[in-house]
Amino acid sequence: MGLTDASDSRLVALTRWVTEDLGFADGRIEPASADASFRRYFRLTRGADTYIVMDAPPDKESVGPFVKVARLLAGLGLNVPIVLAREERQGFLLLSDLGSHQYLDSLLQRDARRTDVLYDDALAALVIMQTAAGPAAAAMHDLPRYDRPLLLKEMELMPEWFLGKHLGLSIPTAMRATLDRLFEVLVQAALAQPRAFVHRDYHSRNLLIAEANNPGILDFQDAVIGPVTYDAVSLLKDCYIAWPRPMVHGWLRRYQERLSSAGFAAGVDFAQFLRWFDLMGLQRHIKVLGIFARLYHRDGKAGYLKDLPLVLAYTKEAAETYPETAEFAELLGSSIEPEFVAAQARVLPGLDA
Repeated sequence: MGLTDASDSRLVALTRWVTEDLGFADGRIEPASADASFRRYFRLTRGADTYIVMDAPPDKESVGPFVKVARLLAGLGLNVPIVLAREERQGFLLLSDLGSHQYLDSLLQRDARRTDVLYDDALAALVIMQTAAGPAAAAMHDLPRYDRPLLLKEMELMPEWFLGKHLGLSIPTAMRATLDRLFEVLVQAALAQPRAFVHRDYHSRNLLIAEANNPGILDFQDAVIGPVTYDAVSLLKDCYIAWPRPMVHGWLRRYQERLSSAGFAAGVDFAQFLRWFDLMGLQRHIKVLGIFARLYHRDGKAGYLKDLPLVLAYTKEAAETYPETAEFAELLGSSIEPEFVAAQARVLPGLDA
């Protein structure tokens, strides 16, 4: 099979499932990717055909949500992996292979025309998800809600893992009060938005360039019903690549016009939509600061540390834009940013050694 590691019991079990149960004894299994969760992906090759095998430890997460959302999005005509076989007890899925050409690979070339086409395709697919009607809309109604407890739970990762663990900051009463006031502003702004399908990780590493029906869409198993601007933030304020604000505003305006044309969130002016977008971005990037720090300190995944400066820059930009978040912007500048610079200086040289 080409990939063996007797110490990796899950890989041994996955290989047995693929070769004995599915009949791919003459195939080859190689690593395809891993993500920020406990999931791993392998590419299975037999002759000219390739497939993806997902390994999702069942004690950590179920493959059920992936299967459900994949069926839902495929029913809308979107380009998602097809589930060809599954072994839910062990947490294995055999999927169709959408390729390996991530959006990010192309976006990093900074070709303006190509970039505009890719974002146009991604936003068009997003509108399809968010304006589904009929049976698809009914199925989406059963997805979990992006409610107040979940929004707060996500943001609490930042003081615990980014401020506490990564920066080594204690959180005095005054700082905690500032965070509490900020979190309340962001929760209220999120809950004030129209509800829609939310992929939750709709960005350049989870979108694949496809010759037909672009983009290929991955990593949608955590989908919920929530604020309409969340996925637009993930895409246009991507944690792995940044664009000038006028370009982001141009894409966002076209996206809003598409939504309105589909009868969704009609009558909302762009200033209000932009405010929702910016404050939703602040909520997301506060969460991501915590997640990226946790990935390093808890899970030993150091690669995300280099992306922290961009995430913090997004956070500061949004906080400085609105009066109700100015107090947090001051906290960033006076207390958090200096400690962040010091922490990165301590950690990154050791990783490069």
